[in-house]
Parts: sequence; C-alpha cells; structure tokens
Amino acid sequence: MKLIRFGAVGEEKPGVQLDNGTKIDVSAFGSDYNEDFFGNDGIEKLDKWLEANQDSCPEIDDSVRLGVPLTRPSKIVCVGLNYAQHAAEAGMEVPKEPVLFFKSTTALVGPNDDVIIPKGSTKSDWEVELSIVIGKKASYVEEADAFDHIAGYVLHNDVSERAFQIERSGQWCKGKGCDTFAPVGPFIATKDEIKDPNNLNLWLKLNGEVMQNSSTSDFIFNVQEVVSHISQFMTLLPGDIISTGTPFGVGLGLNPPVYLKEGDVMELGIEGLGVSKQNVKAYK
Repeated sequence: MKLIRFGAVGEEKPGVQLDNGTKIDVSAFGSDYNEDFFGNDGIEKLDKWLEANQDSCPEIDDSVRLGVPLTRPSKIVCVGLNYAQHAAEAGMEVPKEPVLFFKSTTALVGPNDDVIIPKGSTKSDWEVELSIVIGKKASYVEEADAFDHIAGYVLHNDVSERAFQIERSGQWCKGKGCDTFAPVGPFIATKDEIKDPNNLNLWLKLNGEVMQNSSTSDFIFNVQEVVSHISQFMTLLPGDIISTGTPFGVGLGLNPPVYLKEGDVMELGIEGLGVSKQNVKAYK
C-alpha cells in the first residue's frame, strides 16, 4: 500500500495511491497517518476497510498538492556518513558505528514544495536519502527483529546548510533543521512493497544533471542495523522517521563545491518510492 496525504498546507487529508497510479481520498476511514494509526495496526485495518469501501472513495486530481505523507512525528533521527564514498568525499573517516543526529520536525514539507535557502546561508546542499517509518514502539531491538518494527519506507531530501553544519560551533543540527529542509514523499510504501530496502537505486538531479546515482547496497550500516542501534539509545515511537544517510555526489564533495541558489530545481527518486521535485527559492 502507498500512503499519501493531500491538500493545502495544514489541511491535509489521508489518501492512498493505488497500483495503477490513481489516488483516492480515504478520509472516511476515520484516521490520519499518525502515531496511533501506525502503532495500532492501522495499515492492516485500512487495507481491510478498503476491501469494502475502495469503490466509494473519491478520486484525487493530479493537480492537488501532496503533503508530507504522515502527521508530524515525535522525531526525525538521521544517520550521517552511512555510505563509504560519501564519507570519502566529505573528507571524513568511515565511522565505526552509526553517526546520529536529529533533524527538526518543523523542517518537514511536502515532496514538491519549495525549498527555501535560509537567511544567511551560503552553502545549502542536497542529499537524497531512504527513510524508514517506524510502525511499532522500538526499544532495545535486536537486529533480527528490526523489520517487525518498520511500517514502511519513504523518499527524503535531507537538505543541509554546510556552513551552519560544519563551520559553526556545536552539532550538525544547526545545518539540518532549517525550515523546508526535509521534503518527504510522495508516499510511504508499506514494507511489503519493498522486497529489499538494502538494495535500492537512489538518485538526484540538479537542474536536469545527475548529481547522485547509487544504491543502498553501499550502506555501511544497513536498515536493520540502524533500527537496532538507534533503539539502544532512545525509544522509537510509531510514525518516527529514521533517515539512513546519503550517497556520494553532494555539492560539498565537488571540486570546486557547488551549492544551491535561487532558481535551482532538485529532482530525486528511489526505486519503488517515487519521485519528488523541489524548486529552490531564497529567503525573503
């Protein structure tokens, strides 16, 4: 199943994208895609509800905006330097265990919403990433049980301001949590739709030019390792997002570096998780 949310900012409703690409409104199901939904077998209940009610669900026109495909989660946990070639281009040592940081939930925007270069930014950058959506409360989870705690997967552009992230005092969150720096979607694919999340092609284009093109098979720490590791340090709640890192090809790693400017267009995608597109605008 592919879960979407649609409508104007702040007024999004739950929907489903069918296998043929048609999008339908499932508001009548009675639940948004939130912690309660994911934590109480909402996916299974919605699937059963659709068996009887799908034909009566209104269709959603393709012109309607897609929002973040879940309500604001309790947290977004990110893994840094999780591809060996990206660590090399960043000039950083391959980590011995996952590098963790948080991304502000206020950075979340829909998959095709604008990305705003923040006030004072000089080095805003792109990062295509596979994100995990937690489906069951996870604390001290063993790797062998990690998939039992996953609801699905979603495309994420982990937009990053490198000067804020690296050159300013403190932790990486300064460069990661700016408004609009987490475009997510177009949909959450439930885990049954993704046979092997550790072997998916992912790519990003800037103004039509391919900048990133890799595979999650290049993970340093795979999906189950990441879920298990994070759960040793904090409880993951249903609906929480884990972003698993980006492959090589970011602007920071180019010679000379290239950073986002007003008028740029980012297009990105992951095998089985659709495509998103963001226009870049300057802070006004």
